[in-house]
Amino acid sequence: MKSNKLSTAIVVAIAFLGLTACNALKKMAKRANEVNYSVTPNPLEMHGDTIVMNLKGSFPTKYFHKKVKGVVTPVYKYDGGEEKFEPITLKGESVEGNGVTINYEKGGSFSHVAKIPYKPGMGNGELTLSLEGFFKSKSKIFEPVKVADGAIITPLLVQKQDKAILGKDEFKKTHPVSLFSDIHYVVNTSSPVNGDLGKDDIKKVKAGIKTWSKNERIKITEVYAEAYASPEGELSKNDNLANERAEHATKFWAAELKASKIEAGQNKVGKGEDWNGFKNLMTASDIKDKELILRVLEMYADLEKRELEIKNLAATYKEVADKILPKLRRSEIWVKADSLSRPDEEITSLSGSNPSALTAEELLYAATLTNDLSKKESIYKSFVQVYPNDWRGPNNIGFVHLLNNKVNDAKTEFEKASKITKNGIILNNLGVCERLNGNAKAAMDYYKQASGAGPEVGENMGLVYIMWGDYPNAVSGFGSSQTFNAALAQLLNGNPDGALKTIDGSNDKSTAMGHYLKAVIGARKGDNNMVVENLKSATSKDASLKEKAKKDMEFAKLKNNAEFQAAVN
Repeated sequence: MKSNKLSTAIVVAIAFLGLTACNALKKMAKRANEVNYSVTPNPLEMHGDTIVMNLKGSFPTKYFHKKVKGVVTPVYKYDGGEEKFEPITLKGESVEGNGVTINYEKGGSFSHVAKIPYKPGMGNGELTLSLEGFFKSKSKIFEPVKVADGAIITPLLVQKQDKAILGKDEFKKTHPVSLFSDIHYVVNTSSPVNGDLGKDDIKKVKAGIKTWSKNERIKITEVYAEAYASPEGELSKNDNLANERAEHATKFWAAELKASKIEAGQNKVGKGEDWNGFKNLMTASDIKDKELILRVLEMYADLEKRELEIKNLAATYKEVADKILPKLRRSEIWVKADSLSRPDEEITSLSGSNPSALTAEELLYAATLTNDLSKKESIYKSFVQVYPNDWRGPNNIGFVHLLNNKVNDAKTEFEKASKITKNGIILNNLGVCERLNGNAKAAMDYYKQASGAGPEVGENMGLVYIMWGDYPNAVSGFGSSQTFNAALAQLLNGNPDGALKTIDGSNDKSTAMGHYLKAVIGARKGDNNMVVENLKSATSKDASLKEKAKKDMEFAKLKNNAEFQAAVN
């Protein structure tokens, strides 16, 4: 009899404990609506390749049983599946082990930061909390709680506009040429030394003028003269004398040009006495005591006293009077002309038939005269044959390969170029290849080494920084560039006004994606009219953007707006 009573008591006790356990969890489930949850950001946002959420929760007083343990698992459900964030364990005061302790009498709170990798399709979904409570051997699954929508994926608007850099030509339609001569004068006059106008350099310039006059590609533009006096005369007289000699020289050559029926401008400069020329000739001479002479002369700050000493020196040293000073009494004259390049038609023809007849700059320029990528590549290949030690050949072949989406072929050519020389342009282009092959870190390493090669480097860095979710550095990389990506970086960095100014200054201002970005800017500014008007423009240019806009969480607040609905339907 006693045995039966004992068994009955044990059964009742077990049942009571089970009931107590169930009651503890049931009571918590019944009051679940008193628990407050919040998530930031809401909607969730994708940055880099990750969605990060910060979940906070608070419990009322006398809610969380001392012996209960709870596991909260944030679950993101989206079209195509679900992804679980790392769970957080909560526990009552009497529960041992890891977890955030929640006080029964006072209540409590928790904060939980976790992340999941972004996957395609996650632009539309919702974040719910999966809740499970444990009391001793019992467990209970609570009703899931929706805590956030998701996800904003605006960084994925980034345009993969990797910027390779061409090895540019230095070709010019015209380049300056000149014929040089000098005329020497009798001391203290602007009369040429006897026979000076018949010397070889004068004859060569005269012959050059005749040759140029018959060449349609050469246009003589100016006679330019600089004239000097020797430094032993009076300062004021030397200034006037230099001017007179410059006048003589320009008139002399202007007359020669006129005889060939050539009109050209005249420009003349009197330089006064040529003290520097004197020092240079003395230094180069074999005159005894030349160093001492120059040191003594340089001691005179008074120019007139120095002139007197030079005059005395000339009386003492015959070589100074006969060999140094006469060379300083002169005019130096340049007959200047513009030499026209070959016509584009001739350059194009020769690039195909006889590329070796062209200079390196002409041959590179030839490639700019066609939009046919195969012809460009052919010209660059000819360039490599004619100028094998010029890095621009393989670099530019690689550039064409990138335009044809032949990334690995392009990389091979850039590596060839880097063996000839290493410079920022080639390093940038190798970085582009790495980025296109999915190696963003390797690309960034190249870009950092290529700093200074051009604005393209900063734009490439900005693109990678957007992909990484590093928007301050993205903005810094783009600098003053006015492109779609530069505007996107500013928007993601919290500067919608700057983003709007940039996109409106870009070539994408009126494209479908340009208008779509402006619609997103409008949403962030709270300007519904800006959103609607730009969505109308965007979808009129690209109808596929209607479906994108319907699902875009940037426009979540406008889902029920009639004008928004009209723009996307």
